[in-house]
Amino acid sequence: MLIELQNIQKQYGGHAVLIDANLHVNAGERIGLVGRNGSGKTTLLRLIVGAETPDGGTIYRKQRLMIGYLAQIPSHPDKTGRDVLYTAFAELTRLGDEMRQLEANMASSDDIDVLLETYGALQTRFENNGGYLIESKVNAMIDGLRLTRFVDRPFDTLSGGERTKIGLGLALLQEPDLLILDEPTNHLDLEAMAWLETFLSDSPSTLLLVSHDRVFLDAVATRIVECEDGELTSFEGNYSAFVAQKEKRLLDQFHAYTEQQKKIKKMKETIRQLRQWANEGHPPNEKFYRRAKSMEKALARIETIKRPQLESIQPDIQFMAHGRTGRDVFEATDVTVRFDQTVFEHVSFYAGHGERIAIVGPNGSGKSTLLNVLLGHIEPTSGEVRRAERAKIGYLSQHVDFDHSHRLIEAFRDRIPVDEGKARQLLAQFLFYGASVFKPVKDLSGGEKMRLMLAILMHEEMNVLVLDEPTNHLDIEAREALEEALDRFNGTLVAVSHDRYFLNKLFPITYWLDGTTTRFPGNVMYALEKRREAILTVTPMPKPKAPPKQKVATPSKDVSRGEARLAELEALHQSLVLEMNDTNDLKRLMTLQRQSDALQTEIDSLVLELLESM
Repeated sequence: MLIELQNIQKQYGGHAVLIDANLHVNAGERIGLVGRNGSGKTTLLRLIVGAETPDGGTIYRKQRLMIGYLAQIPSHPDKTGRDVLYTAFAELTRLGDEMRQLEANMASSDDIDVLLETYGALQTRFENNGGYLIESKVNAMIDGLRLTRFVDRPFDTLSGGERTKIGLGLALLQEPDLLILDEPTNHLDLEAMAWLETFLSDSPSTLLLVSHDRVFLDAVATRIVECEDGELTSFEGNYSAFVAQKEKRLLDQFHAYTEQQKKIKKMKETIRQLRQWANEGHPPNEKFYRRAKSMEKALARIETIKRPQLESIQPDIQFMAHGRTGRDVFEATDVTVRFDQTVFEHVSFYAGHGERIAIVGPNGSGKSTLLNVLLGHIEPTSGEVRRAERAKIGYLSQHVDFDHSHRLIEAFRDRIPVDEGKARQLLAQFLFYGASVFKPVKDLSGGEKMRLMLAILMHEEMNVLVLDEPTNHLDIEAREALEEALDRFNGTLVAVSHDRYFLNKLFPITYWLDGTTTRFPGNVMYALEKRREAILTVTPMPKPKAPPKQKVATPSKDVSRGEARLAELEALHQSLVLEMNDTNDLKRLMTLQRQSDALQTEIDSLVLELLESM
């Protein structure tokens, strides 16, 4: 055990954040910490690393435990981003400097025996601790997290997102005993996320992750801990297993609650009946009184079960399409955009009435710029853009600045002309209750700003929705509410996002933007797979050379049989996924999940065999 928290309590300004939190972290675990915004997840991390102290309870840490925690990124004057990454190997770098100094001394010394002995000892330490692998590790991190574009610029001139990505790379390179990551997929593009999932799954470090990325939690986590009502509840498995277990636990709790309520009602009725019989006696029957009193004591000893909340509290989001747009909503032909340098060129894009289209690609590829070109906010350098004349566009930007002198309700009424009473009623649908509607806009969290923007957007008249990173800053419950609302929307939908769960669920057409556009007739997982296949085709896996006598060719018949078997397995896997989507039976769902996992393992093994035989 690396960490144990017992009965932790923490409050701020009289508001209890953690009430009775218990947690243990064992070596080798990969724990995903989930919960609503404001539920205490970040507070918990700060308590674990010692940045804050609990108001009550005890925290045990293993002696000499090395914890890596990416929090506020410190300044690194006179260092590039690459230099910052190399600080992960400060001790090995010092050893390397000593070795080079000894090499210089040996070149000018007549008696080098002692120097050679010292040099040999240093070299052994350097090699055993991976000193000769430093450069390859740093380069792999730069490639994996897509840092190449800015890693050699001065660190203190980088943007906040760029510094955070460098800080993430540094934390990963340090390989601490316990690595704590708070929203590690923020600022990463889709391919960097996929690389990070693989890296963390292979990492020797114990991991504690806070994330709202459901696909990431499914790929990485081996245990989910939910922070709710000031307490922590643990669930074995990844995020999908957590959802199934939590649903079953809630149903069991509700059953126990209803059974207890029946028992309590029956006991109260019996007590009333006993007292009535006692009073009807002449004289009153003491025996019935004693029985009633005894039953009242038994009733008082019952620890009542709290009524479970079967449905989580979510924003009430509803988007309605007003009127038809016509067949062609957006059409861009051979569009190029240049500012100081080319953003993208020869881009074509089409969205028809009722279509749901995702625009994805690397960070900095110009996705938000493309949205602004489609909306007419930016004129392209060349090319043509057409929009439906009857299109009423609702646009959600990821960069909306409200007037900081306003309070929340004033910002809402600036855009939606209703009286204060109606405004408070509408804002309550987005979980802004009571005095919270008078909170200054400048004090709103990222999640609160996004909910306010969605509240405004919902009450605008539109038949086309254009969304730029709509799930940013939203917790999982709010994301699910947004997904359900968009699923019901019968207009045209175009979105930029890095949220793979959101993209896979809602968007059957994907445009990949990276210099120019590629259209994929499938969701983002389909697009990622097709891109991987294209890369393998362009850059085939290197084959080891063997002496002619030892070379054994794989018969083409075996390859064809393997490919046929792979197609059969993939079809079977797809049928299982469809059945899982349709069933509401929890036991059946868990059985199907186990079958699906086993089938996926077999598919992965067969793919590797086929690649090796090529």
